[in-house]
Amino acid sequence: MSRKWIQFPRSEGTASRQAHADLPEGTYEREIGREGFFGPATHMHHRHPPTSWVNFEGPNRPRAFDTTKITEHGPSPWDASLLLYNASTRVRNWALDKPMRALARNADGDELLFIHAGAGSLYCDYGHMPFSAGDYIVLPRSTMWRIEPSEPVSMLLIEASNSAYQLPEKGLVGNHAIFDPAILDTPKIDDAFKAQQDEHEWKVQVRAGGEISTITFPFNPLDAVGWHGDLSPVKVNWRDIRPLMSHRYHLAPSAHTTFVANRFVICTFVPRPFETDPGALKVPFFHNNDDFDEVIFYHQGKFFSRDNIHPGMITFHPRGFTHGPHPMALQNAFAPKAEGTDEVAVMIDTRDRLEVAPAASQVEWGGYVDSWKTKPEASETES
Repeated sequence: MSRKWIQFPRSEGTASRQAHADLPEGTYEREIGREGFFGPATHMHHRHPPTSWVNFEGPNRPRAFDTTKITEHGPSPWDASLLLYNASTRVRNWALDKPMRALARNADGDELLFIHAGAGSLYCDYGHMPFSAGDYIVLPRSTMWRIEPSEPVSMLLIEASNSAYQLPEKGLVGNHAIFDPAILDTPKIDDAFKAQQDEHEWKVQVRAGGEISTITFPFNPLDAVGWHGDLSPVKVNWRDIRPLMSHRYHLAPSAHTTFVANRFVICTFVPRPFETDPGALKVPFFHNNDDFDEVIFYHQGKFFSRDNIHPGMITFHPRGFTHGPHPMALQNAFAPKAEGTDEVAVMIDTRDRLEVAPAASQVEWGGYVDSWKTKPEASETES
């Protein structure tokens, strides 16, 4: 059955005529929206910042985790620390400094690797692909793969459970905006790939239904001599992403969507100039993202909307409460101190509620919920 939102734009009291610009003096804007930033929305204007709470009780609170404090990492991606999960995705943290001793194969969904640090070579069914910090690597479901680091590697793994990664629809801006699909790298059957083929025993660890099965071969099963088709792992670096911008309007996070899967999206925030119109907001607007849980992994740079956050940290904002810029960032809402941002971050917006795994709770910054206060408590990560 098709549906139609109950939608009839109105204006009441003192309000701006344009979202995120020319706010009435002395007010703070809050967006209440449905379906992320794609459905109907209302923009409230408040006398006080909507995050100026003095106390926050209960489990549905903003949380932050420091992955740099995770010290135990096994030799396989199946040893990665599970941080957040639901039926549609699993977000994990993993690090390695030695070549994988066995191949991995995920039969439960596509795998996305975001390389936070390090460099090396990925070998898979399709060939050899070198990688470095800042790369996204999309591995189609059931791809066999392994990694040989050339320097210690740490990464975020994001599984599209029982799903597949696709590119977002780009609408009016066309297929070549944000990044041209022609820039996507694919594995090569090159000399390095051929050199790793041998007749020694290799094991393949297959994850299916959440359980691991091991298949042993008397040779390296990555023995392809060629392939053709339109299904393959792909790689893109955040440095190749050219963000959509408007000098007069602060764009919603959905404008920075990089990949979509069933019931969640992945966005990438990369350095960009600030808006120059005097009346335009220069920081993220306060908003209720009531249909999605929001996760941000901080990769590098100074995070202009957050205080006491450093690279390697993750923030988690479950649906059901207003969130937005921290007090220090709010001071620069219309007059930033720099010409642009220098942050790089990965955002995961999930349509279904996320659960926090024990590994995340063990590296949690408990004071994050109080960081919207005028004088946030010092982070344990900075002590």
